[in-house]
Amino acid sequence: MTLGSAAAILRSAVMELGIISAPILLASLAVGLIVSILQAATSIQEPTLSFVPKIAAVLGLLLLLGPWLATSMVDYTRALFQSISTL
Repeated sequence: MTLGSAAAILRSAVMELGIISAPILLASLAVGLIVSILQAATSIQEPTLSFVPKIAAVLGLLLLLGPWLATSMVDYTRALFQSISTL
C-alpha cells in the first residue's frame, strides 16, 4: 500500500461520511433555525424548547432515509473490502 492509495481511501471515506451525515445535519440546522426565529418572535426564552423539534426531525429523517443510508454504507464497505486484494 502506497501513501497515495492510503490517501485515496481516506479521502473517499471522508466523502462518504459527508454524504451520509449531511442530510441529518442540515435538517437539524434548519429546524433549529426555525425554532430560534419563532422563539425570538414570541419572546419565549425556554432553552429546552428547541431540543424536542430537532430530535423529532432527526428521528423522522432517519426513518425516511435509513434504508438509503444503510445501503450507501454497505456498498462503500463492500467496495473497500473488494479493493483490499488490489492493494
